Amino acid sequence: MDVGIAARVERIDRHRVIGVLTVVGLAVGALIAIFGLPPLEVHSPLRLFGMVCPFCGATRAVQALLQGDPHTAWHYNPIAFAVVIGGAAVVVRLAAGLFTGRWLNIRMTRPRLVYAVGAVLFVALWVNQAQHAAMLRADDGSLLSEMFGMSTVVVLGSGATLIYLAIATRKLRAAVARAAAADSGAAAEDAGGAPRSGR
Repeated sequence: MDVGIAARVERIDRHRVIGVLTVVGLAVGALIAIFGLPPLEVHSPLRLFGMVCPFCGATRAVQALLQGDPHTAWHYNPIAFAVVIGGAAVVVRLAAGLFTGRWLNIRMTRPRLVYAVGAVLFVALWVNQAQHAAMLRADDGSLLSEMFGMSTVVVLGSGATLIYLAIATRKLRAAVARAAAADSGAAAEDAGGAPRSGR
């Protein structure tokens, strides 16, 4: 039965960026669990209009889960369980790959199905968080602090996006160059192997 996702063990790591980002994210989560949340209001712009987004409360939820309090984590945002468990799985995959030299790579076989399921889960999470909006907004700071936090998130997010686009562009150019070299090599072989007409 095709569930839309397939796994294959290969000698190349096709998810290297995800592995690095996951390790960094878990390290940040561990620091938050030990030292507490940073003194910065990090919210989506929807908070300015009295609304919440699907990821509201996720930071506090991850902090609670890493501190061994699953009840509070679920209370703030159920996505924390997917984040922590998924992050742990990525770290295990990374360690196994570094040790064995073989990597478990995941690919989508039915993208439409995967995107549809993801969209349904996204909407369900948003509805769940909207039902707890009053609780999630109970600790909101002043408007100025929220604006500063949102601006910081926008700047950091934009920087991360630019870095990702730069890396993706570099990989795309390298792939195009390899494809062009392969085509020119094949053309040269065809030309060299073609029989010459006699006079």
